[in-house]
Amino acid sequence: MPLFKNIYNFYDKHLDGFTLAMVLTVLLAVVLPAEGAGLRAISILSKLVIASLFFMHGLKLSPQNLWAGLTNWPLHLVIISATFILFPILGLGLKPVLSKIARPEFYQGILFLCFLPSTVQSSIAFTSIANGNVAAAVCAASASSLLGVFITPLWVALTMGASASGSLVQAIIDLSLQLVLPFALGQLARFKLAAWVEKKKKIISYTDRLSVLFIVYGSFSHGTTSGLWSSLTWPIFFSLIVGCVLILGLAFFFTYQAGVRLGFNRADRVAILFCGSKKSLVAGVPMANIIFAQGLVSAIILPMMIFHQTQLLVCAYLARRWGAKEEIKA
Repeated sequence: MPLFKNIYNFYDKHLDGFTLAMVLTVLLAVVLPAEGAGLRAISILSKLVIASLFFMHGLKLSPQNLWAGLTNWPLHLVIISATFILFPILGLGLKPVLSKIARPEFYQGILFLCFLPSTVQSSIAFTSIANGNVAAAVCAASASSLLGVFITPLWVALTMGASASGSLVQAIIDLSLQLVLPFALGQLARFKLAAWVEKKKKIISYTDRLSVLFIVYGSFSHGTTSGLWSSLTWPIFFSLIVGCVLILGLAFFFTYQAGVRLGFNRADRVAILFCGSKKSLVAGVPMANIIFAQGLVSAIILPMMIFHQTQLLVCAYLARRWGAKEEIKA
């Protein structure tokens, strides 16, 4: 009993339910993968699920929050640069190391996560916990998500063209139809549903997560049937963890140094660090599903899942520590 209690306490303190659900979903896809007609049906439904996911994003994000803090353009420029320039440079610059510790398809997954936009919800949450500039975090993270629809496939085309399932133009068109258009429709629907959204935020959050789990199950079912797990050994798995930790550590270092050396105040430095050092799994999973061939998607998603949990653990620790320090000063 004490052993199980300790395991539960560790999970409750350091992990989130969404991470556990993703792990269980992957295990289900390994043990009971969708095949044949079922897998084809999931592939078709995934497109509808992705559209509904971004419709919900548009529905729950108020235009006021979306554009809040735009006057602080130097801060947003630093965050966007960290997200779409610093990270790609790290992924490409570390290729001699990362390509040796991971198989080519998994290195592509690490590289792809470097091209993704920042998270929205967790960036804002951690900035708030650490007493940072929340308005700026809302604006920067939201802008990052929208810019990622265009910048992410551009990076993929420039560096991973052979891995993508179509052209750059086609990728942007597909992403716009499945992500931007539903998001815009969600924004328009707020005129009628804004009050309902405020009351149902928790339900909408669960819908978001269920959508991602559905896409993950379909992607890893493809991976299972195409032999992904035969190429994933424990040494490779731990190498992926090392690669993700290395990139995250360097991102923290450079974003922190940028905030200090460019003269930002403490609240802005917190927003820069938490928005500029994180990558969105919720945006990355559907993007990978659209951009890459189905047989490759699971290998692309796996590094994202590892990076997602790593960033949550580290950011949760830092946010609580910095927030506590500010409370003591106050």
